[in-house]
Amino acid sequence: MEEHAGDASAALGALPNIAKGAGVEGYRPCTIAQAQAELSSGRRLGATPLFYDHPLYPDALRDLSDAPPLLWAQGKLELLGRPSIALVGARNASSLGRRMARGLARDLAREGWVIVSGLARGIDAEAHAASLEHGTIAVVAGGVDVIYPKENAQLTADIARTGLILSEMPPGYRPQARHFPRRNRIVAGLAQALVVVEAAAKSGSLITAREAADLSREVFAVPGQPLDARAQGCNWLIRDGATLVQGKDDVLNALRPLHTSAVEEPRYATPRAVQRPCTPPDTHAPPDRDAAARSVLELLGPSPVPEDVVLRDSGMAAPSFAALMTDLELQGHVVRSPGGLLSRASAA
Repeated sequence: MEEHAGDASAALGALPNIAKGAGVEGYRPCTIAQAQAELSSGRRLGATPLFYDHPLYPDALRDLSDAPPLLWAQGKLELLGRPSIALVGARNASSLGRRMARGLARDLAREGWVIVSGLARGIDAEAHAASLEHGTIAVVAGGVDVIYPKENAQLTADIARTGLILSEMPPGYRPQARHFPRRNRIVAGLAQALVVVEAAAKSGSLITAREAADLSREVFAVPGQPLDARAQGCNWLIRDGATLVQGKDDVLNALRPLHTSAVEEPRYATPRAVQRPCTPPDTHAPPDRDAAARSVLELLGPSPVPEDVVLRDSGMAAPSFAALMTDLELQGHVVRSPGGLLSRASAA
């Protein structure tokens, strides 16, 4: 832009006409005062501005046709110099999906890969939590200081301390629906590969997978039960050429040459491992029984899951959980199988 206009000032002055030609009326470039205010706000938070020409700006993002001109980074910048894998999936993830995400993220992180995700509830949150000790990067749709969703407040604080939070939005900016697809392109571009664990036919995870494929990244998907709508997107990806994943070795074997070359000449040292504080279990019954029922049903799918796994993932106290499961079973929403297994009734 500057090359065509002559200098930076002329380029900024030309932007309103360019925007108008693209159908955007009333466009105004950021003022110097606004830019200075954003820089001051970010630095007060301890965040670092990574401009496109900054030496720590991720090289991988330069593959994007609309690479962010500025990224705000809060946390361990050295993680940007290590090989990374994105792991994304459904927000209303099942217990099996959550357990798969935890295992993959933990195992891949132990092998030296930084886990990248979008800090959403469900699969994203599981991936970040399981890889905190070894390194995780959260790409968010709002400002680096904006907690969304609220239930991830502690996880966000942990990542800011031991991992890295990235955003192209200014500090304090509240995310809106249109910002999440743009967030997804950064998740896809930042990593060398993408693993999808549970995704509906119309989901942000599939948008991220398409972005990754367009950028020539390796795309992996965990297969699922065909009767579970949360598995439809992953099964479609596998049908269309994504590598089927049943465990870490499926990913590592495909990426080993890439990982070996990246590890032989690291740009940064591996960050010091930090012990994550334990979260005390919930000892009170949820005040909203209907909400608790919906939450538990979201954890279940057509495939039977051990009851203790569902109990743990629900975060409920055992007596409250047992009473709720009895009600759901009597109502025909839950099927109990031999061996202490639970599944969601097909009509639920």
